[in-house]
Amino acid sequence: MLSGAMQKTRSAAFSVPLPAASGPSLRPDEYPDKLDAALFRIAGVCGLACIMAVLDSTVVAVAQRTFIAQFGSTQAVVSWTIAGYMLAFATVIPITGWAADRFGTKRLFIGSVLIFTLGSLLCAMAPNILLLILFRVVQGIGGGMLLPLSFVILTREAGPKRVGRLMAVGGIPILLGPIGGPILGGWLIGAYGWKWIFLINLPIGLTALAFAAIMFPKDRSAPTEALDITGALLLSPGVAIFLCGVCSIPGRHTIADRYVLVPALVGLGLIAAFILHACYRTDHPLIDLRLFRNPVVTQVNLTLLVFGAASVGIGLLVPSFFQIVGHETPMQSGLHMLPIGIGAVLTMPLGGAFMDKRGPGNIVLIGLPLMAVGLGVFTYGVARQAAYSPVLVTGLAIMGLGIGLTTTPLSAALMQALAPHQVARGTTLISVNQQVGGSIGAALMAVILTNQFNRNEALMAANEMSGERPGVGKRDLPVDPSAVPRHQPAPDLASHVSHHLAHAYTAVFVLAAALVAFTIIPASFLPKKPPALPADE
Repeated sequence: MLSGAMQKTRSAAFSVPLPAASGPSLRPDEYPDKLDAALFRIAGVCGLACIMAVLDSTVVAVAQRTFIAQFGSTQAVVSWTIAGYMLAFATVIPITGWAADRFGTKRLFIGSVLIFTLGSLLCAMAPNILLLILFRVVQGIGGGMLLPLSFVILTREAGPKRVGRLMAVGGIPILLGPIGGPILGGWLIGAYGWKWIFLINLPIGLTALAFAAIMFPKDRSAPTEALDITGALLLSPGVAIFLCGVCSIPGRHTIADRYVLVPALVGLGLIAAFILHACYRTDHPLIDLRLFRNPVVTQVNLTLLVFGAASVGIGLLVPSFFQIVGHETPMQSGLHMLPIGIGAVLTMPLGGAFMDKRGPGNIVLIGLPLMAVGLGVFTYGVARQAAYSPVLVTGLAIMGLGIGLTTTPLSAALMQALAPHQVARGTTLISVNQQVGGSIGAALMAVILTNQFNRNEALMAANEMSGERPGVGKRDLPVDPSAVPRHQPAPDLASHVSHHLAHAYTAVFVLAAALVAFTIIPASFLPKKPPALPADE
């Protein structure tokens, strides 16, 4: 695409020898040990593009009520601006590994940024809610490839000896995206209108395009490899349909519902069919399941599955707690999440450096207990109905320290264990795994929280006294104590509501802490020393 002409204009600052972004790379022992300026620039470009995709999902969540008012729609329809994006995101992930090998990571990265940026422009111009949902799907197609592609690019550029440190640097903006999203979204909508939550992606996307064209090394793709069409037709729809069923759980408030079970079972059937297909296909399956013969691949994927379920659930529950129990705006709840981001930023570089020298197992077994302790402290504050107190701040900060010591080593451990030609398919594997684990965890915690609400008589009474007809519309929604009418018979009902809301959140946070603690079991099998440099064959 742009790479041919732009590659010739690369300045001397970027002319240090680098491995190809696709195809044959340097031998593992030929990579230098220190991070150089060119690597930092490449990590910056990857982070810039990825933060668009990560920010966009949280920014749009803030705009849901605005969309309902702007387009005269309903919550059920407007929620597809998030669901459509995430399903498109999940659908393209399985083919990313093949596409990276077939077309080259540079071309595919530029194409993905272009699709995402174009989708953002179309979203800002959408005249109705249906077209907005359609254009969000376009965004999801581009965004779904950006994260796994960035992992591939960073791994191939850094080599196994530097991948932990480089991914720690590149992962910081991605980690801060969910925290900054509500803050940015609330400010943009209030100051400039909803269109600007999409228009802001244009300068970011165009900047990432220009720098990627200049800084990324030239592709050497493998055009002879054919797409596993059968695998693509089984796995991509299978993952998307399964996630569609899982994501319906919170709205149906149970797993035993046909709108949950039918798509979930159909999706699982397609995934099972893909597994059988991949086991018997010897030439380039869409995801090479033979990677699981490497014990590190199995250990990392099991750990990431449980960790993804816990961390995504926590990422949704903590802001929800501040908004529902603390009566705060999304922007305020985003500001209250800053201790997590600060803690993670402090420890991510340390985790990456420690992992490169000592292996992933040791540092992850420090990070996960820290995260569990922080969540325990936060849960204690929730149970005591503390406001935004030192107890909650301390818990969030300790959680952030643990997250920073866990996320990068887990992803980088897999990259270290793979030969260069396996990196693209390995990245696809963990990306699918994280999507599935995160969706299951979020749905499970949402259902438990809703059931806690619906079993409580005080919450049900407040729901029916909050200005709507009994049993209509708001029965299954969390209750805002400030909405309880002043003329209620029991003057202390609002206090009871706050108490029971805190109790409901406490139960779910205890489950999340248990999941984090359980993650320590598969993590204990991770390598405790740097792996031998993988062969390139």
